[in-house]
Amino acid sequence: MMHDTGRELVERFFRYVSIPSQSHDNGGTQVPSTEGQWNMARRLKTECEALGLVDLEISDKCILTGKLPAHLPDGMENTVPSVGFCTHMDTVDVCLSPEIHPQMIHQYDGGDIVLNAEQHIIMKTAEHPELLSFVGQDIIVTDGTSVLGSDNKAAIANVMTALAALTSDDSAYHGDIYVAFVPDEECGLFGSKNMDFSKFPVDFAYTIDSCDVGEVVYETFNAGSAEVIIHGVSAHPMSAKGVLVNPTLLAVDFVNMFDRQETPECTEGKEGYIWCQSIQSNQSTAAVHLNIRDHNKEKYEEKKQRIRDNAAALQAAHPRAKVECRITDTYGNIADAVTADNRKAIDYIYEAMKQLSIEPKTIAMRGGTDGSFISTKGILTPNYFTGGMNFHSRFEFLPVPSLLKSYEMTMTIIRLIYEGK
Repeated sequence: MMHDTGRELVERFFRYVSIPSQSHDNGGTQVPSTEGQWNMARRLKTECEALGLVDLEISDKCILTGKLPAHLPDGMENTVPSVGFCTHMDTVDVCLSPEIHPQMIHQYDGGDIVLNAEQHIIMKTAEHPELLSFVGQDIIVTDGTSVLGSDNKAAIANVMTALAALTSDDSAYHGDIYVAFVPDEECGLFGSKNMDFSKFPVDFAYTIDSCDVGEVVYETFNAGSAEVIIHGVSAHPMSAKGVLVNPTLLAVDFVNMFDRQETPECTEGKEGYIWCQSIQSNQSTAAVHLNIRDHNKEKYEEKKQRIRDNAAALQAAHPRAKVECRITDTYGNIADAVTADNRKAIDYIYEAMKQLSIEPKTIAMRGGTDGSFISTKGILTPNYFTGGMNFHSRFEFLPVPSLLKSYEMTMTIIRLIYEGK
C-alpha cells in the first residue's frame, strides 16, 4: 500500500505533467520558448505562496525564484548554510506529443506493458529488460505518444513535497532554502543562463536531474559550439575556371580536417569529441556547425584551438574565400567548481545515501545539467537521481519507490546540512 508521502508525490507528479511545457530549440532567441512554461511557473508560484515561501518572483524569462526562510532553534540564527534546489520546468521535444497522459501500473507483474492498444505501442521486456528490476512495484508509464516528463517534473514534485513537509512539521529544522524553477533546460540551459543570481544567494545548490536510484553526477562535459562561415566566389559554370570558389566543397574539406574517430559515435566515458552537426550551403556561402565536448578543461580548450587552426588553414589555402570562425562556451564541468570549502555539498549526497542504504552510482555525465552552468557562477551544484528511467523516450517510466527514495534524499540532505555533518 502506498503511504501518504508516496501518494502526495504521485499526485503532484500527475498534476505537473498535466501542464504541457515542452520546450523548442530556438537558440535562446526567445526565453521561454513556449507558452506552456509560463503556465507551469504560475502554477508553482501559487503553490509556493500557499506554503509560505517569500520573495517569490517570476522573471521576464519565466524563472521562478523564492525562499523558504530558515526554521532554527533559538540562538542558531545564521549558523546553517543556505542551500538551493534548481529544477527545470520544460519537457524535451523529441518529435512526440507535448501532451502527457501518464498511466499507473499497480504491482507490475514483469510482463510486456501495452502502453497504447489503439496504436499498438507495447513496451517489451525483451527490448527493455530494465523493467524487470521493478517487478511488484507501482510504476508510472506513458500512453506511448509522449515522453513521461519525469525529466524533470519528478524533481519538481520532489522539491514541492519537501517544502510542504518542512512547513508542516515544526520539529523539522533547516536553514534558508532557495528554489529556482527554470525554463528551456532541454534546449540549451537557457533558463539557468538567464538567472539573476542575486535572487539565489546560496552557499551551494542541487539539481535532481539524473535517472536510476543511486546516480550521482558532479562531473560533466565542458561544452561549447562553433560556427564556421565560408564565403566563396560565385560564377557561371561556362566561365568558372579560375574564378569560382565553391563554399560547399570548402566546407567538406574543413570537416575532413578532423579526426573521424573523435566523434560521439566513436567515443565513450570521459573521451571528448568534436561533432559536426550540420553543413548548410549554397553557391555563395556555407555554414558548418560543430559541438565541442570534453571533461578535461585543457583538452576542451585544445579542441577549440584546433577548430580555429583548421579554419585558418582553410583560409590560407583559399585566399580568395573568406573564412569566419565563432566559438561560444555553453557550460562547464561541475567538478572544476569544487573547492575545499564547498566539497561538503557532494559529501552530503554520499552521506545521505549511506544513511538511506543506497548504493552510489557515480557517473561522469556525457552531457550537462543546469548545475553545469550554475557551477561556473561559483555555486557548486551537483546532481542526484529522480528515479525515472529511459529519459527522452516514449518508453520513459517512473517507479514510485524510486521517486520516494529521491524525495528521501532531499529531506536527508536538508537535515544533514542543519546538523552540520
